[in-house]
This record gives sequence, C-alpha cells and structure tokens, in this order.
Amino acid sequence: MPAKFLVDSERPNALITGASRGIGRAIAEALSADGYDLILTCKHSIGDLETYAGTLADKYGISVCTERVDMSSASDVRELFEGIHDLDVLVNNAGISYIGLLQDMSDEEWNDVIGTNLSSAFYTSRCAIPLMLKKQYGRILNISSVWGNVGASLEVAYSASKGGLNAFTRALSKELAPSQIAVNAIACGVIDTDMNSGFSPEDMDELKKEIPADRIGSPEEVAKLVSLVLKAPLYMTGQVITLDGGWT
Repeated sequence: MPAKFLVDSERPNALITGASRGIGRAIAEALSADGYDLILTCKHSIGDLETYAGTLADKYGISVCTERVDMSSASDVRELFEGIHDLDVLVNNAGISYIGLLQDMSDEEWNDVIGTNLSSAFYTSRCAIPLMLKKQYGRILNISSVWGNVGASLEVAYSASKGGLNAFTRALSKELAPSQIAVNAIACGVIDTDMNSGFSPEDMDELKKEIPADRIGSPEEVAKLVSLVLKAPLYMTGQVITLDGGWT
C-alpha cells in the first residue's frame, strides 16, 4: 500500500471489508452481479481473496482490487484510502467474535473485538465521507447483529460492539442525510458462517429450534438484502434492518 484503485471507471464502485469469506464474500458476489467495481479487504486470507477477485472479474466483466488491511488499525485504513479517490458505497462487514465469560476476557481480546467490529467503521467512514461529500452522494452500510439489539450471554464484547455500531449508524445518518449520503445497518440473526464454528452441532440445533423460520440463514440472503438496501431511495436512512427469520 498505497495502491490506486478504480478511479477511471464509469461503473459505480464499492469497498467491502472482510470480504474473503462468509457474508463479505457473498456481498462481493451480489454487488459484482449488480455491476459494481470492487475494492475488497481482508486481514489474513489474501491469497484466497485474490483468487476470488479474479473469478468475479472474469465472470462479471468488472474491476476487482484486493488489499490486506487490519481494519482495527487507523493507520492501515488511512493508508488504504490514500489510493481511493472516488467511492459510491462503503460496506463495513469486517467482524470477529469472542465466546466466553466476560471475567475471563483479556484486555487484548476486548480491544480486538471492539476495534474490528466498531472502531473500524469509524476509521473507514471518516475516510469515505469526504469522497462522498464531493459528489453529494454515497451509501454506508454496516453489517451488524441482533445481539446489538438484545445482547447475548457469553458474547458481551460482541454485543457491545454491535450495539455501538447500531447507534453509530443512527447518529451518522443524521449528520449525512443533508448531503444525500444514506447510512443504514443490517442486524443479522444466526447466519451459516465460520463465526459460528465455535458452537457444537447440538448448540446449532437448539438455536434453530428457537427460530420461527426453522432454519439458519445463509450469507447469500444477507447479500441479497444488501443489494436491495443499496437500491432503496436515499430517503431510507438511519435504519437498522433485522434479518433473522423472525427470531427476535
């Protein structure tokens, strides 16, 4: 870094964080199908992300750039944006979880969760807003969780980070609405991703029984909703939209 990203294309463009797997990967596919050029980030699996980016570029005829970025690092995010001179959409998807008693959590583990899930949205939004203000248009979409609404035992840090992200969404939307920049969030329920790998099959079965839809959601369903939200009127802003099969 810094590289120069997508400054000459006539297509709309989007930055998706945490795009190497799960929900982020599905969002990348959905926005590729919608004709976006993409900037995709991840922290660890850059080789896998580069391969996936090539597949998307070939399949949809778009430009896809990849970058390894620690989204919890303000300096990393600032460096990433040194190469971005135009941006239509920011999808803050990067996230990690911690499952365990709060009393057993270390300072580093707490800071990792808050930094990756919440501070990262501040870092990226702070850099993206000036680009969107120049064109008096933009969309910021934060991938949140139902635990940010109701909280979860053994996931206090995760719940706190997502609750903060929901409040961040609502507050920032009020700042940016006069500039035709919409800020929304999607609060996901139980989605079939690696983040749930810490739960046993029995735990997942018990969770499924609590969900009126009688199944776990898919990353592709989240991605479809992302696509719909990005097509909604800009008048829809400040919303935290729940996608959980009727669970909460």
